[in-house]
Amino acid sequence: MQLSGDSGRDRAYQYLRGTVLSDPAVSGTFINEQVVATEVGISRTPVREALLMLAAEDLVQLVPHRGAFVAPLPGREIAELMQARGVIECWAASTSLAADAAPVEAMNDVLEQQRAIVEQGDAKAFIELDSKFHALLVEAGGNSVLGRLYDNLRSKHVLLGVVALQRSATRRQDVLAEHQAIVDGLAAGEPAAAEKAILSHLGTTGSVLMQG
Repeated sequence: MQLSGDSGRDRAYQYLRGTVLSDPAVSGTFINEQVVATEVGISRTPVREALLMLAAEDLVQLVPHRGAFVAPLPGREIAELMQARGVIECWAASTSLAADAAPVEAMNDVLEQQRAIVEQGDAKAFIELDSKFHALLVEAGGNSVLGRLYDNLRSKHVLLGVVALQRSATRRQDVLAEHQAIVDGLAAGEPAAAEKAILSHLGTTGSVLMQG
């Protein structure tokens, strides 16, 4: 969900969604409204308004007299999230190729950025680029409704990506190879190859997460 303007609520929303909710350490805890207010430089009221918005998106659970709880993602939701991403990304691959609009160069540029930081140990930065890589493909599909649906998955995408990196010592290098396969399929103009690479990539990420 994209927000415009510079209201305290909007800034709190962007901070919570882009920074707090994508941190694995926050999973299973309550959000401290005062800490968020201090970080963003606002009062607690707009923070509460932002949390109401996030609750409506099912990204936090509002518990009476306790506040906003960030529930750990159960295995079923992880599987469904990967399935939803697969549907949207495969559609975007075939649609963008049919329109001769696959963003091969832009996606390859992001992949090169990932390669450049792969040894630096910054999992969040690596996965932020991962999210950008996939978002470029979805955007190229040209369907704004699907684009918004996909964007609403972003914080969970980043969260799960970071967790996957933490659980597998080889995951960074694996992601680079999997992303390269996606780019290769798109560059060759082969929807089936691109879709196969996308589903393999998401399936592998899901498997790493399910292993616990």
